[in-house]
Amino acid sequence: MSKKRILFLGETYRADAITWMNGLRDFGDFEILTWELKTRSEGVNRPMRLLELVKAILTIRKTIKKINPDMVIAERTTSYGFLAAVSGIKPIAIAQQGITDLWPLNSPLYIFKKILQDYAFKKADLIHAWGKVMADHMEQSKVDMSKVMVLPKGINLDFFQYRENHDYSVINAVVTRSLEPEYKHDVILKAFALIKQKNIPFRLTIIGDGTELRNLKLLAKQLEIDDETAFTGRISNDTIPKYLQNSNFYISMPVTEGVSASLFEAMASGSFPIVSDLPGNRCWLKEKVNGILVPTENHVKLAEELEWAFNNTNIIKKATADNRKFVEEHANYSKNMKIIANAYTNLIKLKSTN
Repeated sequence: MSKKRILFLGETYRADAITWMNGLRDFGDFEILTWELKTRSEGVNRPMRLLELVKAILTIRKTIKKINPDMVIAERTTSYGFLAAVSGIKPIAIAQQGITDLWPLNSPLYIFKKILQDYAFKKADLIHAWGKVMADHMEQSKVDMSKVMVLPKGINLDFFQYRENHDYSVINAVVTRSLEPEYKHDVILKAFALIKQKNIPFRLTIIGDGTELRNLKLLAKQLEIDDETAFTGRISNDTIPKYLQNSNFYISMPVTEGVSASLFEAMASGSFPIVSDLPGNRCWLKEKVNGILVPTENHVKLAEELEWAFNNTNIIKKATADNRKFVEEHANYSKNMKIIANAYTNLIKLKSTN
């Protein structure tokens, strides 16, 4: 029997998308075909992105006639999810990537995005909420919750293996989020400048690339922490586990958060999380039990919590061991992706019988 063909609409370079597609290949009998918009959505590119989105409706329909997929899946309810909804293919599975996908809430395009999202929700056969915080938004948006699957994709626990850290004589912190404004790396740098003033030894590793790289390097120099701070730039995904395993603290300070695979990766690897106090993080972390939640954009509080963690290593050691067990239970890629792949198989079978 030939493999069922799934058309994936989304940005194929993103780690979340790669995990999703690989999981379907690994745990389902699927061939994955892809299509994505060519224009990025940041800044001055937004008008061009909208124009491409309009043209994409015809482009996708032509693509579908050529490849004849059995199913279409899409990330982001306001762009690719909408394109999936108008593609003419059934069944459709869409995933809400952020806490609402309507970020920022003060955007002049908010109403337009809401219309697209509502249409995508209505037409989808299955809607992925990677965590409860997304499901809560869907319920508030009057989505038919019988179509919603609340389950994270999870992470590969063979890849992100646990390593117990023994050296807590120095803060060895790692940041793995994209170097974009919403991730607030500047808050992290300012906090570590305060840590240096208190003569607490530290090493800070910032992984990744983005529009803020040059500004952040300049800020680290101005704060006189450039000797203790390493910017790796973009690195291979294969090397990220090593950085997490060698760190004792994982830092992430975004202003918005859905379900963070980066958080799961840190928890699985033995790196204690200190992250923004947001609903998406509160689902997984209990304050000073298995992580620390810090008010967004508050570098002083972040520095205080880093100092507390540095002085409470017994709590940190227990937390990291418990976090590994938590991820094994709730965010196991091999378990969760089997469930998702089976759901797709059943949807395709249902379509063929109707």
